[in-house]
Amino acid sequence: MADAQIIDGKTIARNIRDTLAKKVSSCVEKPRLAVILVGNDEASLVYDRAKQRAAKEIGMDCQIYHLDELVTENEVLELISQLNEDIHIHGIIVQLPLPAHINALNILMQISPEKDVDGFHPVNVGLLQAKSPLAMVPATPKGILHMLKTVCPDLAGKRAVIIGRSTIVGRPMATLLLNNDCTVTIVHTKTKDIAQVVKEADIVIAACGKCNTVKADWIKEGAIVIDVGINRVDGKLCGDVDFENVKTIASYITPVPGGVGPMTIAMLLVNTFEAYSRQTHNV
Repeated sequence: MADAQIIDGKTIARNIRDTLAKKVSSCVEKPRLAVILVGNDEASLVYDRAKQRAAKEIGMDCQIYHLDELVTENEVLELISQLNEDIHIHGIIVQLPLPAHINALNILMQISPEKDVDGFHPVNVGLLQAKSPLAMVPATPKGILHMLKTVCPDLAGKRAVIIGRSTIVGRPMATLLLNNDCTVTIVHTKTKDIAQVVKEADIVIAACGKCNTVKADWIKEGAIVIDVGINRVDGKLCGDVDFENVKTIASYITPVPGGVGPMTIAMLLVNTFEAYSRQTHNV
């Protein structure tokens, strides 16, 4: 069997941004995204600057509110309240993880669901479960679904296994796939015989956060493999999938970097534009 075809997230994301740029150019005012960053985590700083650059390239505005590591929870809540009330701010995200002294759920609950472009507010979680078109879908799962449909337009009946049960990727991804008529299994650290469960999948989405966890003998021949992981080992990036070996078994596979990452930023911008459109009736 020939090596898997690469699902090029960079190219797909660029096409999404190009389409979005044309829509933004016709807006009366710039769609504006507010990013709240607490502390000095280097990975978060790099990621937020990437969001800012991508927004600027398509004519959006992205403002980073960089708060001190020792900021109080009430101070963060107060900032969110101000942003909620600002009619010129259309999307709000809080960079996770937050310092231990701040309750992340309290913070996420404070964001107006209409401005919650990360899709983490319980209202948006519920709307996604209800298959509502008003749901703000988390950017990474939304991007993964778009990538899957570029290589498999009809997902109905496919068996999908998601490795990881986070509220950021695993759980909303499962809901999206169920909404597209897949048969979905989530495996995690307490699952027995994970490799055997994964081997039954037509679609494998690895989001466990451990470098090269998914081996070739976990994968059914011809499966589609999406690698969400971004891990740094000895100064090099690697995904959750043993790419070099798995690509000899899979039909399609995403690289790390250059796969899911660019799609996440693109879909965050899509969500910001959707939020802007609803708030300004620019539809």
